[in-house]
Amino acid sequence: MAEGNVKIGYFLSAEEATPLELVERARMAEQAGFTALWISDHFHPWNDEQGQSPFVWSVIGALSQASTLPVTTAVTCPTMRTHPVVVAQAAATSAVLTEGRFTLGVGSGEALNEQVIGAGWPLADQRLEMLEEAVEVMRRLWSGEVVTHRGRHYTVEHARLYTVPDVPPQVYVSAFGPKALEVAARIGDGFISTAPDAESVRRFDELTGGGRPKQAGFKVCYDTDEQRALETAHRLWPNSGLSGELSQVLRTPEHFMQASSSVTPEQVGEAIVCSADPQRHLDKIKEFVDAGFDEVYVSQVGPDQEQFFSFYAAEVLPRFG
Repeated sequence: MAEGNVKIGYFLSAEEATPLELVERARMAEQAGFTALWISDHFHPWNDEQGQSPFVWSVIGALSQASTLPVTTAVTCPTMRTHPVVVAQAAATSAVLTEGRFTLGVGSGEALNEQVIGAGWPLADQRLEMLEEAVEVMRRLWSGEVVTHRGRHYTVEHARLYTVPDVPPQVYVSAFGPKALEVAARIGDGFISTAPDAESVRRFDELTGGGRPKQAGFKVCYDTDEQRALETAHRLWPNSGLSGELSQVLRTPEHFMQASSSVTPEQVGEAIVCSADPQRHLDKIKEFVDAGFDEVYVSQVGPDQEQFFSFYAAEVLPRFG
């Protein structure tokens, strides 16, 4: 396998871990040889079994002092639950704390996290409009100028960020489907996905002229007992077997638990690598590399993190220099 210059990062799953556990996992990831971090940004976990969902910006502040690895949110929705003015301030502070090692990954969000403010859940086209306007507002604020904005979705009154990095944060955009890809190409410094979709990469490059970074992430459950790995993955991530737009439109963890009740362990095993065989992990990474991604982030499902990091340090990461 020719690995090339792909960067292998670790995906911090904030749905499964306490803030202190996330910080410790970041330390272990750096020691193991991972070269960057993703961290999810949720208000709720997907189900009660996952059991956590800390405030991402507090965790990033702690990560900035515990690790020297770059950090990307995967992904933040800057449109409803958190106004883009506030996300702009949080991202700017994160960029300062990490000394420029912060990237703001954004997306149009899920009802699971955004419906908590009671404002209803817009259709996809409106959510994409909101995302595009939100990114425009944030970039203006990162310049340090005083911003007054009256747009279709947001009003900003005489706002200025006084703590800003020397270089504004990069904005990478998660996109699924043709319309979302067009928005990502217009507003994104990079592209984010969770699928090894070569056509989406090709289209993003076509729309942007190529050369912009492309990140992707996936889940594994390393365990020397593969049946136990499958059971762990099914217990914690049965929603990985859901298809279509359910992940965007289901409103509560209870809804996800209901929808996931018919998902079988075998279906979860198709979505999550449940194995101690290094080749299966390498093959999954290769799917993303072959699709055109240049940064791939791996998340270990379940509590057995130390064994996972030892396994990747010995069997997987050396293949990537």
